[in-house]
Amino acid sequence: MDWNIQNNYSNWNEQINNEEEKLKIANIIAEKVKDGDVIGFGSGSTSFLAVKQIAKKIKESNIKITAIPTSYEIKLLCASLEIPTASILEKKPDWSFDGTDEFDKNNWLIKGRGAAMFKEKLNIISSEKVYILADRSKFVENLGEKFSIPVECYPEAVNLVKKELHKIGAIKCELRAAKGKDGPIITENNNFILDTKFDKIDIDLEQKIKQITGVIENGLFIGYKNIEIITV
Repeated sequence: MDWNIQNNYSNWNEQINNEEEKLKIANIIAEKVKDGDVIGFGSGSTSFLAVKQIAKKIKESNIKITAIPTSYEIKLLCASLEIPTASILEKKPDWSFDGTDEFDKNNWLIKGRGAAMFKEKLNIISSEKVYILADRSKFVENLGEKFSIPVECYPEAVNLVKKELHKIGAIKCELRAAKGKDGPIITENNNFILDTKFDKIDIDLEQKIKQITGVIENGLFIGYKNIEIITV
């Protein structure tokens, strides 16, 4: 017997800010979908809307695609919309789309508010082309103006990682607390998140953070040439 999940996961769990603007961006992405595409599906509210618009196109145009979702939230949405999925171990994405928390004039990004940046970065690095879906509120003059840099770390290494982050210039480093449960938030990969602030974000900061023992990934995306920002 099939699970009855068609309507269980097809609604965003809170009010979507700038929904009209985000829906226009979602429609732009849906228009890019072609029969046979393998597409990396990102996370966040704009990606959520894009997946729903892609599902409409699949039905209207009678095409087939495969999605590589970056979060359980999007994977559940794909299941409810009957979009086939695969892992990045099984298939390489032809192209990907994703949201962002911030972007600047250099197309540098901060991502990871949804705690899925490790899989998001896998999709982005593996794709020839990546479309970043961003309403105008996400633009900043200087990266880090609105959001901290999320650093995903192995739970038992959290104290070491905090110490090393301060050594390379972090001025604030806080373990992200969960909502709806006691204790810290747990990432898609069963790790912790340290929300970290720096006075200045240099071009080499992403790599400096990655070199710390115990760090799994961080939410900086600096110098990725395959990225195109889509905004309206």
